[in-house]
Amino acid sequence: MENCLVITALGQDRPGIVSDLSQAILDTGCNILDSRMTVLGGEFAILLMVSGNWNAIAKLESGHKSLGQKFELTVTTKRTNDRSARPELLPYAVDVVSIDHPGIVNQLAGFFSERNINIEDLRTDCYSAPHTGTPMFTVSLVIGIPAATHIASLREQFISFCDEYNLDAILEPVKA
Repeated sequence: MENCLVITALGQDRPGIVSDLSQAILDTGCNILDSRMTVLGGEFAILLMVSGNWNAIAKLESGHKSLGQKFELTVTTKRTNDRSARPELLPYAVDVVSIDHPGIVNQLAGFFSERNINIEDLRTDCYSAPHTGTPMFTVSLVIGIPAATHIASLREQFISFCDEYNLDAILEPVKA
């Protein structure tokens, strides 16, 4: 039976961090199942889910502090289970663009939370609009909508919500 471990690492960005971490994971006999990596400001951040037999996971878990010291990263680990398919949830993508202002993520999260819709993935970015230089903000989400939800009503509520907060948005099924 495969065991799973979530690993987070944060530290100053430099070339080779992904190579170093992936090699350390491979050396313990574990396999990377899923990952997200980005550079925020000057900081490197990664989130990984790895699998392996009990001994390999235990070795990686017990060695995470020395791994962090070796690569000058703050590393944390947490045991988890592989997530099973959830056919009762419909995967939808949400893309939002707006003039940047505080609270956009919180407003979106509140909208979906009130409707028992889970945010499964979230990515934001800021940029300057061409020609005007206006600060813009984008949000991309993947949400899990309960299958019993009336999608047309949800879409209507979402468009009204976006109009209220001056957000340009699209809500559509995730394309395979």
